[in-house]
Amino acid sequence: MHKILSQTLPLLAASALATMPGRARAAGSPAETLAQMLAASGITESGYISASYYHSSGGNTYHQFDTGHDSFQLDQAGLTLAYQPSHGFGALVDMIAGDDAKIINAAESASSSSNNMFDMLQAFVQYASGNLTVQAGKFTTLAGAEVIAPTGNMNFSRSLLFFAEPMTHTGVRATYAVNHALSLIVGVNNGWNYTNVNAGSKTGEFGIALTPDKLLSITAQAYIGNDPVDLAKRTFFDTVWTYNATSALSFVVSYDWGKQDASSVTRGGEWDGVAGYVNYWLNQHWRVSLRGEELDDRNGFILGTGTPQKVKEGTVTVGYDPVPCFELRIEGRYDTSNRPTFTYTRINPATGKPVTTFSTHQTEFALQGVYKF
Repeated sequence: MHKILSQTLPLLAASALATMPGRARAAGSPAETLAQMLAASGITESGYISASYYHSSGGNTYHQFDTGHDSFQLDQAGLTLAYQPSHGFGALVDMIAGDDAKIINAAESASSSSNNMFDMLQAFVQYASGNLTVQAGKFTTLAGAEVIAPTGNMNFSRSLLFFAEPMTHTGVRATYAVNHALSLIVGVNNGWNYTNVNAGSKTGEFGIALTPDKLLSITAQAYIGNDPVDLAKRTFFDTVWTYNATSALSFVVSYDWGKQDASSVTRGGEWDGVAGYVNYWLNQHWRVSLRGEELDDRNGFILGTGTPQKVKEGTVTVGYDPVPCFELRIEGRYDTSNRPTFTYTRINPATGKPVTTFSTHQTEFALQGVYKF
């Protein structure tokens, strides 16, 4: 990763400076640092590194990124370069590396697994004019209360709803700011995550973001179109409500509903779920976050089991920020289902071979460090 970035960043910065307005360096003046060059050109740079250790009583079934049992892992190392003026052309490149990237790569190619630890999470060009911004390329989804980057979440593990939602889209997205409190979004893309799949059919994207005051924000988004792998219409709706009761206390509620029609390759199914969050800062260094949720997979489609079930989970996360750029997270999580679908794989001491059993519950304990720069 270091080798790739050390070769790529100077080239990107030099190219940007050649084509974008910026402060010219006078002849004979000292060479500028990369940070100075980026700032002078209007390019913003940000990044993070997150690593974790987690232990699970099972195989972390229905977890999105923490899919092992007893593991140290590099979750993500991310770097974002962006030039996004309020008028005219701009661009954003968001690159990540780590174990989470393998999961995203598998989803983007409709594969069960991937060993590629590098992913171009976002890469798009945009054009802004007045209240309208149009983006074309690959970008993260509008759906859900949680995001791929760990810096945007209050918990280490992702929710059950996150597991059942899209992560990225490749296509075109237009955002129109009606006023300072209301934005409308429409787009068309290849569907859920797909970048390496022959997506002959397309999915429509529709969204609304409303912020009536500084205490409350509401988003609602829908994705409707034929899935290119399941060869049938998929409809998905999501809404997220955030209420900031005080500067230290916030509440979040997220609701999902989805349906996949049947086809020659899938039985399809319908599902819905709700998640609630409470986030409270005890002081400038310590916080606690609670999450509880339920996902009703009525036909066993979205969880991939073929068996109807209701899955619930509760999570407690304590965050410690000794300095603004670093946070240590300690988390405990308990998942339960009305059916024994959580996998447990153990080595039989008599035969030396793995044996898989199933349970109605699983637990996890995790430590994660997140550094931002």
